[in-house]
Amino acid sequence: MQMHDILRQDPEIWRLFTCAEEYNETFRDSYDRFPHYMSNNREPFEPRASRHLAEQGYRPEYPDGQPFAVCLTHDIDSVYRSVLSKGYAALSSLKNGNFTKALASAKQVRSKKLPWFNFSEIMALEEKYGARSSFYFLALAPGDQDYAYDVRDLEEEIGAIADAGWEVGLHGGHRAYCDPEALAAEKRRLEAVLGRPVVGYRNHYLRFRVPETWEHLSRAGFRYDTTFGYADCAGFRNGMCHPFKPYDLRAGREIDILEIPLTIMDCTLDQYMRLDAGKAWEVTRRLIDATERCRGVITILWHNTYMEGERLKFYEKILRYCREKGAWMASGEEIWESLYK
Repeated sequence: MQMHDILRQDPEIWRLFTCAEEYNETFRDSYDRFPHYMSNNREPFEPRASRHLAEQGYRPEYPDGQPFAVCLTHDIDSVYRSVLSKGYAALSSLKNGNFTKALASAKQVRSKKLPWFNFSEIMALEEKYGARSSFYFLALAPGDQDYAYDVRDLEEEIGAIADAGWEVGLHGGHRAYCDPEALAAEKRRLEAVLGRPVVGYRNHYLRFRVPETWEHLSRAGFRYDTTFGYADCAGFRNGMCHPFKPYDLRAGREIDILEIPLTIMDCTLDQYMRLDAGKAWEVTRRLIDATERCRGVITILWHNTYMEGERLKFYEKILRYCREKGAWMASGEEIWESLYK
C-alpha cells in the first residue's frame, strides 16, 4: 500500500499531512511564512503521521540496516565577516584582557575569508563521525536582497565540496519560493559554477507556501526540497519524520518532488524558542529519539556561521549521539538517491 493510501485511512492524520489548515490561512509572518503559533498542530514534537505509517507496517530500509537516518544540512548565508564585525571582536577581546584573542581578531580584519570560510573544517568534523552533509549556497545577483557573496567566486571551494562526496544545493533567495523566473535564474547560476545539475533545495529564511512552492520547485527540475519546517518551533510541521511526496489538495494529485522535512534549525532553538543549552539538548534528543522509533529521517540545519564555540560543540554532540544510535548520517541527495530515485 502506498504512503498516501495509508495516511488517508485516518481523516485527521490526512488533514495534518496535507497541511489543509494552510490553504485558506490569511495570516503570515513578515517573511510570508506560516508560523507554528498559528497552527492547530499542538504536538510538534510528535511525528503523528509517521507514527501512523509505522503502525501500519511502513518500514523504509537504510544502508547497512541502519535504524534511522539523519539528513545533515548547512545554509551558506555568509562567507565573509565584515571588517566592522571583525574589528568589534578585536576590541571586545582587548577590553576583556584577552590579548591573544585580540591579536588573532585583528589579523582577521585584513582577511576576507575568516572565520566563516569553513567548509573543509565542517566536512572534516562530519567525516570523523562517518557522516556527510549538504551545503546550500545562495546564487544571488548584485542588488538582490541579502546579496552577500558572488557564487562564482567560490568555484574552487564548491568543486572541492562536490568532489569530496558532499552535496552542493541551492539556497533560494527571498523571491525564489514564489517567483519561478527568479528560481530558474538562481539555479542556472549555481549549476554554471558546479558544472552539473542541482537536485536539492532550501529557501532562504524558510520562506515557503503550501502547495505553490513545491509546484515551482518541481517544474524547475529539483528532485527534492528541505525547506518545509517551522522557523519558530522545532519539530514535525505536518507530523512527518519520513520524506514524502506532497499532495496538492486543490488539484487532487501528488506533486512530483520529494520533501525531506526540516526538523531542527540552529537559530530556532536559541533565537525563536529562546532555549538555553540544556533545554535545547532536551528538545533535540527528544526529536531524534522520536524519529528513531518511526525509522524516519530527522533533518538538521546548522549554518556555517554557527560552527564556532559552544554552538559548534552542540553540533558535534548531535553527531556523537546519532552515531552511538547507529544512524545513517547523510546528505539530502544521498537520501533521495538511496530511497526514492
